[in-house]
Amino acid sequence: MHFSIRTIPILPWGMLNAFLVTGPGGTILVDTGLPGSERTIDRALQAEGLGWQDIKLIILTHGHIDHAGSAANIRRLSGAQVLYHAAETDYCMGKKPILRPTRLFGRLFRLTGAIERPFPPVTADIAVEGKTFDLETLGLSGTVLHTPGHTTGSVSLMLPSGDVLAGDLAASGILLGGIALRGRPERPPFEEDPRIVAGSLEELLSAGAVRFHLGHGGPLGAKAIANHVRRLKRS
Repeated sequence: MHFSIRTIPILPWGMLNAFLVTGPGGTILVDTGLPGSERTIDRALQAEGLGWQDIKLIILTHGHIDHAGSAANIRRLSGAQVLYHAAETDYCMGKKPILRPTRLFGRLFRLTGAIERPFPPVTADIAVEGKTFDLETLGLSGTVLHTPGHTTGSVSLMLPSGDVLAGDLAASGILLGGIALRGRPERPPFEEDPRIVAGSLEELLSAGAVRFHLGHGGPLGAKAIANHVRRLKRS
């Protein structure tokens, strides 16, 4: 079963990524970037020979502005359904997120207020309530897994290939992520509960994840993620 995963650089140097996943049944957009990212995503679609109408599903890994900021407009452009976890509804509908900085950059970034800016609210056409949601019910391939820790309602898309699109369960690089040292796993600038993150990453590894595609930096292999889990458990 063949899958194509195209990284969409919403910000330069891997600082912020969205993804197009094309496989049996059609194309899935994983995360939508900051408000105003429609043109960037349109260019990525065109590079793949696709248009808005080819997006069959929009998956939001969580409801922070840099991942869900353009979701409402992209749903309007594409007609695709939006899927996120029911526990993420408040964030996707405009509630300010819990921001627990993981390091100095996060503390400084929080002072800018950028992550708390309002964005067009987006309701879920599919609100996942359980631990897993099989995309086969939509004629697509892959499984959406509830992987909390970064936020309460964070989800990851697991593909049969062992690729997993894990949002902000981990990051790599410096500052926001990306730029340099992208092979080194890091905690993202904010993380609600690192020990829950560790458990979610362990579940993905146990499920056969071999390559982690991340919202900031990446991708990372299973060995790097396993090392990251060990560090999280000591935090």
